[in-house]
Amino acid sequence: MKKIVFILFIMALVSFIGKEESRFSLKGKTNNLENGTVLYLKDNLTEKIIDSAIITDNQFSFAIKTAKFPLRVLLYNKSFSQWRDIWLENNQMFFDASKGDFKNAKVTGSESENLSQKLYENIGRLSFEEKNALEKKFVKDHPNSIVSAFILSVFVADWGKDYSKECYDRFSEDIKKSEYGKRISNYITLNRDVKIGDQYSNFVMKDKNGNPKEFSQLIGKVTLLEFWASWCGPCREENPNLVKTYKKYRSNGFAIVAISLDKDEKKWLAAIEKDGLLWDNFCDFGVWESTPALMYGVYAVPENFLIDKNGKIVARNIRGEELNKKLTELVND
Repeated sequence: MKKIVFILFIMALVSFIGKEESRFSLKGKTNNLENGTVLYLKDNLTEKIIDSAIITDNQFSFAIKTAKFPLRVLLYNKSFSQWRDIWLENNQMFFDASKGDFKNAKVTGSESENLSQKLYENIGRLSFEEKNALEKKFVKDHPNSIVSAFILSVFVADWGKDYSKECYDRFSEDIKKSEYGKRISNYITLNRDVKIGDQYSNFVMKDKNGNPKEFSQLIGKVTLLEFWASWCGPCREENPNLVKTYKKYRSNGFAIVAISLDKDEKKWLAAIEKDGLLWDNFCDFGVWESTPALMYGVYAVPENFLIDKNGKIVARNIRGEELNKKLTELVND
């Protein structure tokens, strides 16, 4: 009899857990979207589509199963005429865009989304500095919110190691264990807070042929550590000028070591070939989580560091005629 009761208890517990895992739903109303229009949910961390739904009479419904709540997703249609980032939680959620577009929709059923909406609802007309101040205050005031971890992960390099660590240390253990928390921790661990006048920081990375190389072994009389990506328009526009500069000064000991923040190997290699990049090229496909990017505090591309023969960083984000002038000075030193 005891065994039967125990088995029934286990079955009830499993059933209860199953119900907890499948509580999530996202139902919504749209405005003037045709029947048959497909909506997609994309996981913003993995950049993978996790579900789709078809609109019928301006209504839709999602019921994904995941253990990763809260989850930041992008809701959009194929043409991207309608889209909205949303924080999903394991609740019955409702998305009401019946009176306007997706960006102005009212979303209920998610505390994380409520916090995000309140933060950004009146932020549009503010300057970057004013927005940044509000975001900093939010992160400090909400250490137990996944929204704070997301914001800090975006601005971690911009806000600097010391401030980021101060905020991170106040996070709950659950937030620290989140993917955003791990990214922040990785930055704090790896970042060297390099400045002009500092010695360069060394690293090992695989080149385009898959061979691991140490940065210190590639240092020339003058070295440009260049951060770029195949998807970065300004980087690609600057590459022809950089090729000319390289050809002009390489016989004087000028070296370029390029770190790509690409995710797609084929696109990276195609860009190297198309742009005629003759120097050493490296990529670990970590994008903003790339080890050298974290070490050097890179949060935008193009970005670079000019290093002299003594291994000292003498300039940052230098290009065009300014770079040529500095190279003339350094190679003749």
